[in-house]
Amino acid sequence: MRDTIATLLEKANQTNQHRKQLALQTMPAAVQQVFELLPSMLHYSHPCIPGFIEGDVPSGVCQFAPSARHGIYLQQHFLCSPEEPEHCEILGLYSMGSTATVGQTESSDLDIWVCHNTDLAPERVALLAEKCEQISSWAAHQGVELNFFMVQENQFKTGSISELSKDNCGSAQHLLLLDEFYRTALPLAGKQLVWFAVPSDLEQSYDSFVQQQFELGVFNHEQWLDLGGLDTIPAEEYFGSGLWQLYKGIDSPYKAVLKTMLMEAYSADYPKPSLLAVEAKRLMQQGKEFGLEQDAYYLMLNKVTQYLESIEDYARLDLVRRCFYLKNCECSPLPSDLLDVRSLTWQQRFMAKLVKQWEWSQQKIEHLNLRRAWKVQDVRLAHSELLDALMLSYRNLIRFARRNDISESINPEDIGILSRKLYAAFESLPGKVTLINPQISPDLSEANLSFIHVGKGRSCAEGWYLYKQPLTGLEIVGQPPLEHATYISKLLAWSYFNQLKTDQTQLSLHTHPGDLNLDTLNQFAEDLRRAFPVNVDAASNLALTRPCEIRHLGVFINLEKDPTANWGGKVIEFDAISTDVFSFGRDSDCLVGSVDLVYRNTWNEIRTLHFSGDSAVVDALTTILGKMHRDANIPEHIDVFCYSENLPEQIGANFKQLLVESIKSRLQPLDKRIVKTIVLGNEKYGLFIEDRGVSVKKLENGVEFYRQLSNNKLQRLPLQLNAGNTKKVPNVVEAHASEGLVQYFFENLTTGFNIYIVDEHNRIEMYQDFEGSKEELVQGINRFYTSSREQYGTRHEVVNFNLPQFYDIVAVDGQWQVESYRSS
Repeated sequence: MRDTIATLLEKANQTNQHRKQLALQTMPAAVQQVFELLPSMLHYSHPCIPGFIEGDVPSGVCQFAPSARHGIYLQQHFLCSPEEPEHCEILGLYSMGSTATVGQTESSDLDIWVCHNTDLAPERVALLAEKCEQISSWAAHQGVELNFFMVQENQFKTGSISELSKDNCGSAQHLLLLDEFYRTALPLAGKQLVWFAVPSDLEQSYDSFVQQQFELGVFNHEQWLDLGGLDTIPAEEYFGSGLWQLYKGIDSPYKAVLKTMLMEAYSADYPKPSLLAVEAKRLMQQGKEFGLEQDAYYLMLNKVTQYLESIEDYARLDLVRRCFYLKNCECSPLPSDLLDVRSLTWQQRFMAKLVKQWEWSQQKIEHLNLRRAWKVQDVRLAHSELLDALMLSYRNLIRFARRNDISESINPEDIGILSRKLYAAFESLPGKVTLINPQISPDLSEANLSFIHVGKGRSCAEGWYLYKQPLTGLEIVGQPPLEHATYISKLLAWSYFNQLKTDQTQLSLHTHPGDLNLDTLNQFAEDLRRAFPVNVDAASNLALTRPCEIRHLGVFINLEKDPTANWGGKVIEFDAISTDVFSFGRDSDCLVGSVDLVYRNTWNEIRTLHFSGDSAVVDALTTILGKMHRDANIPEHIDVFCYSENLPEQIGANFKQLLVESIKSRLQPLDKRIVKTIVLGNEKYGLFIEDRGVSVKKLENGVEFYRQLSNNKLQRLPLQLNAGNTKKVPNVVEAHASEGLVQYFFENLTTGFNIYIVDEHNRIEMYQDFEGSKEELVQGINRFYTSSREQYGTRHEVVNFNLPQFYDIVAVDGQWQVESYRSS
């Protein structure tokens, strides 16, 4: 067996050396330099070398013997010749992902696993991670995206979980991550990986075989690193992995479609899936020369192809092939005629072979090659196809889990964070601005955008229509609209945040005689641009564990309806000292005819709303305040713009004052109910602000006012499911009640716990003295909500990402607070 293992190791090393040469061929000079210098930068700890930090930072990469070339690199680039470290504490450095695969492009990032001993002190691991962050920052200045992942030697054997982040899947996938690592791993420096030297037909007995070889001295811990085997993948991982790939699909949809369908294909083989890493190892150990059939990305494509052909889903198969082409030919598209393959790169030759097998037409290749020039129609079609495919794969994984009575291995914190990221990105809601261009095309800008209003009684729906053709000439005749909405602010916000509207775009407007004109529309567009940046930092995990809050609020007054527009030639009598724009002049007119809201929340959703008519002011206020739980933060920015022909500054200032006062009333601690009366025109309204929400009522007289107080008092009593006990709902629960979400609050008792459930309308139910597993309860609730909106038998089922939020009620310094629930 010693000779067999030596032979298998030699084959693995030969294959990896060949793959490394292919990887270097594809890399631009800057990436090559970073790639070659990585082992030295982690091996040494020297002030002249990027990444150096003070402290007891682990250094020394096992089995790494710097070559003369490495020494020249260090001398040339950093002017130093560092001494060898006394100890080697880094077990190995291995790249993974697209590097050295057909999926590698000139813009590909580098994903590096930094493997370390289990007994390395946590504070020293933190120092090593900090050093890696410093190296990543240095690489970024060279134009290279470099990601490091800290990996404990035994984390895949013990199930250790890293914190969820943009690039780290946390508990979402575990052994499936190891499967991806093994099929794409390229050793850079460090110990030999045991897995590659174990015969592929012994995968089911991997642990016992490896233990035996260590006992016999064939393997030793000085030269070999064992991350674990792939004898079986727990079915529980499929749900979390599917959720993770959907999350990655927000920014990289083409790759995510492939990987999500791979999870679906794996689940179809359950309970004994044929893992791609094992297949890649089998081909390598057969001694075949490295080619397309051994490429990790091709193996993934082939696995998905076989699965889709088996279920006769040829529509998704065509999409998968297009995704594969677009992902892999992003920087180097194939020439459409494919006549001279000698001038192609090695990846292009691989792709040319596949395209011929698929019998693609020249026109199809040309269309895909022009992706960087795609505009809104092509991008919207692509986005819809990608989203449908991702959701179908995800639903199939959910059904697989339910058929097999599988609990999720992903922990509740991670499933909550991921589901909210997906909710913010994918959930389609009235008034929400859907972002349609997740890195599909670099430029959706249009030279012209036309807004056309259609009134009642026409053949098409009433409202506003957006076109990309100018109104002059005949270009627009017979063209389909890009978008429709009942109010114009939604259309302009959609075109702005999807970057169709730029500073160079010419706007056109066609509407029936009214208050909105082209100058006002252009001013609104400019105000929107000044108030809201298109790109902002991603929502933090902390924000996603909390109810969403309004972060940036834009209020646009009298955009569509301006009560002052008809003042021309009239004598308007009013008191200039005590002007009340809500009940103005002799006739007590309300000078606010319409209110449009655009806001970005802490989950990075863009929402729009429109209110018009006599109650527009109170309707807008009630809606804004209703989206703030009592312990929410005040929005970071509140911008108010007014487009009135007369008194715009006064109207805007008065509205902002009323808005800010109302927000402060909503967010201040409440010992008693707050009632705010607002006079609009000749009508009086009561704004009732309570712990759990805000309501409004037109007040006809004093009797009506006190009747409403009584009604509100009755309505705020919580529903007690345990009728024999009248325990009061804790104030901290009411303070965190957030409209539009289902929230579960757990109050621990000596034995068991109380449960307070707040629904989407801030109604509260109570379960007292619940005994059982909190963990199982949370998982069961998540499974119920995940599948509760499915309608079997259709291809366009709805996926529910608005999963409940879970909290523990805890005492901190004598004060009751809520914390996001964490599994034990």
